[in-house]
Amino acid sequence: MRPGVLTLASASLLLLLGAVPARAATPLPALLADTGGGSQLILAQAPRANSTSGTLSWWERRRGAGWVKVGSAAARFGAKGLVEGRARKQGSYTTPTGLYDLPFAFGIKGAPGGTKVKYRRVHGSSWWCEDVLSRVYNRWSEPLAGDCRASESERLISYATQYAYGVVIGFNYAKPVKGRGAGIFLHVNGRGATAGCVSVPVDAMRRILRWADPLRGPRIAIGTVSGVTAITRY
Repeated sequence: MRPGVLTLASASLLLLLGAVPARAATPLPALLADTGGGSQLILAQAPRANSTSGTLSWWERRRGAGWVKVGSAAARFGAKGLVEGRARKQGSYTTPTGLYDLPFAFGIKGAPGGTKVKYRRVHGSSWWCEDVLSRVYNRWSEPLAGDCRASESERLISYATQYAYGVVIGFNYAKPVKGRGAGIFLHVNGRGATAGCVSVPVDAMRRILRWADPLRGPRIAIGTVSGVTAITRY
């Protein structure tokens, strides 16, 4: 999903983000109905469904201590807020709520030292196909596939700031539904709200890349601080 185009500042499951009043001693991940089964979790939270900014925190489950917060940062969301992932439409400028895996990381810059996750370097021929008519819809394409229109896709190197570092969010990724949305990433902040991704300052992005460990099954949960959000994981 193209970043920075606006400058505005496994089965069905229920993920409760703030639906149960949090006790002071209870870390937020412990209140979730499902955290994906791993021991690393990123939480992206917006105050309301129409919010374009909020917070992002990352947690790890430690033996004898439970969930421990490792870091946090201000976060930005879609220019039109957040929407339940299953109901999302491509081009809606909304960030999909849900619990998702993180297939791989990427960047125009080299991976920060200590990065353990699979990291793919962006080149001039690197594209993300968002063409609903293409067989490689919602996939990295290098070079651009013949059946994927450039006008309907992102040339990744064109976003030098946002894609300095990024992580693919597994929304609509494993079995893509055409028209639901493509190119949803966790990436570096641009000038304002995103076109559907989650973004954070560059230092936070580097810290997350050094912290994430594929052997610990990292996931990202996206939702609102208040209310109950019904989420289907894809």
